[in-house]
Amino acid sequence: MNPATSNLARAFLRNPLALFGAALIVLFILCALFGPLVAPRDPASIELAARLQAPSAHHLFGTDELGRDILSRILFGARISMLVGISVVSGSLLLGTLVGSLAGYYGGRLDRFINVIVMNAFLSFPGILLAIAFVAFLGPGLYNLILALIVGGWVGYARLVRAQVLAAREREYVEAARALGATDFRILARHILPNIMQPVIVQAAIGMAGAILAEGTMSFLGLGVPPPVPSWGAMLNDGRSHLFDSPHVILFPAGAVMLAVLAFNFVGDAMRDFLDPRSRIEAGL
Repeated sequence: MNPATSNLARAFLRNPLALFGAALIVLFILCALFGPLVAPRDPASIELAARLQAPSAHHLFGTDELGRDILSRILFGARISMLVGISVVSGSLLLGTLVGSLAGYYGGRLDRFINVIVMNAFLSFPGILLAIAFVAFLGPGLYNLILALIVGGWVGYARLVRAQVLAAREREYVEAARALGATDFRILARHILPNIMQPVIVQAAIGMAGAILAEGTMSFLGLGVPPPVPSWGAMLNDGRSHLFDSPHVILFPAGAVMLAVLAFNFVGDAMRDFLDPRSRIEAGL
């Protein structure tokens, strides 16, 4: 194990919230990967005779208004949330890194056009509003949902990368590479981007929480994956009329969303503290 990995592991061990968040992330990933193998029932199986049953040994999380097993639906819903979160963050990070790198490295008119016109145009509308409009235009579906959230989320990564590239392009190692005749692509890919990705990775970890929450919001509004595919947001929408007579229908999917968002926020905060030199000195790392 190299020193950086060892220091990161020690930082996590010293931070109970980060350790708790990392354990939850591993749990959700395992649920997403092996949910179909461990789910006690078919998440789409309807049993009207067992509708709105409270948690019991037969149904650990109870049943919903159609008699479907809530635990099975939460396990399958983890696949949608993790898939959307990873896809949205990866797509937004890729697009934001590309646009931000070009704007920060070349500057001038290209930077003014991208930063002042394009980015400000996207930032003038809330990201979730752009996603709602995009899905409403294309229609609900998993791929349309992912694409819509990428359209609404890439700007934050682009602005962060642009700021980092602006600072890095004047460094001595970049000037040395330029003097040796390195191409712009090689300078960006081999010298600048590897040295600015630490804050971007932290932003991506926190962005996972936002993507999962956005997917839940879109599914709650009926703009996510179509039924009968289980989704945490759709489960909240289906159970809101039974909040008072059968609160378990709401509490378990809401708890899954809350824990997933908290987990990625805890890990993102721990990574940000670890990458902050002052915090590392105070922690003795």
